[in-house]
Amino acid sequence: MALIVTNSREMTDFQPKKDFFVGIDSDGCVFDAMEIKHKECFIPNTVNAWRLQTVSRYAREVHEFVNLYSKWRGLNRWRNIIRTMDLLRDHPGVKRCGFEVMRLDGIRGFVESGTKLSDAGLFSYMRTHFEPDLQIGVQWSSDVNAAIERIVHGMMPFAPVKPSFEALAPHADLACVSATRNVDLAREWTFAGILDDVELLCGQEVGNKEQILHLTAEGKYPKNHVLMMGDAPGDMEAAHATGALFFPINPGYEADSWDRFYSEGYKKFLEGTYACEYEAKLIREFESLLPEVPPWQK
Repeated sequence: MALIVTNSREMTDFQPKKDFFVGIDSDGCVFDAMEIKHKECFIPNTVNAWRLQTVSRYAREVHEFVNLYSKWRGLNRWRNIIRTMDLLRDHPGVKRCGFEVMRLDGIRGFVESGTKLSDAGLFSYMRTHFEPDLQIGVQWSSDVNAAIERIVHGMMPFAPVKPSFEALAPHADLACVSATRNVDLAREWTFAGILDDVELLCGQEVGNKEQILHLTAEGKYPKNHVLMMGDAPGDMEAAHATGALFFPINPGYEADSWDRFYSEGYKKFLEGTYACEYEAKLIREFESLLPEVPPWQK
């Protein structure tokens, strides 16, 4: 069974058992969970916590763009609530009705402080910082977590995930590398019957994805023997920042991406023909699906 990692020492102490390492994101990569978590759990609680009822239609549009359909997809909730509120403030519909969107200066300071961007990190930061939006943020995050626990159940991985894990198992150490809480990861991966397929389960409590890859894999495996799989540009950036390769799970085409990985991608990775041309082609396709400019600004 996977080690559910709770501190950086456990990642540093991890030693390779196989010649290769594959880190795998969870939401939107292994599970088709991004839509339900954001549309049913995040958005209603965002509207309620930040008093956006008057501009709820625009808040929903902006939140979905930032968290699902843009280059910021999959980033930590604290980074993306700032980006959501900043884009919402400049939305033409919000400007027309004269609605004032909160600036979230306290949360902005938290994100820029270098503290781990988790609920525990926020509580630690609040010992010496007292901006009003921090307390609202605590309640917002708690309500989102409660909604996820109440609503998101019975998620199963995309069909090619399990065969892909089985094909990799003789050759690679597998790890879940996610920005989701450990408690949610453990529940979801256990229910899906895939927790035993990975060596490590690493969530938001132990750092961001770059930090996780750095401590678990960087420098421990030969060059081009480390691969990160994910559905968001942040996964790709974490991979390349630590010298790893990246296999994209394309949003909206997740099962197709896993089919491609199972039919050809993992073989190229193990054979040493994945880097450069093949990876670059996949990344070009991936980046074309996630724009930076929102549709209301075009």
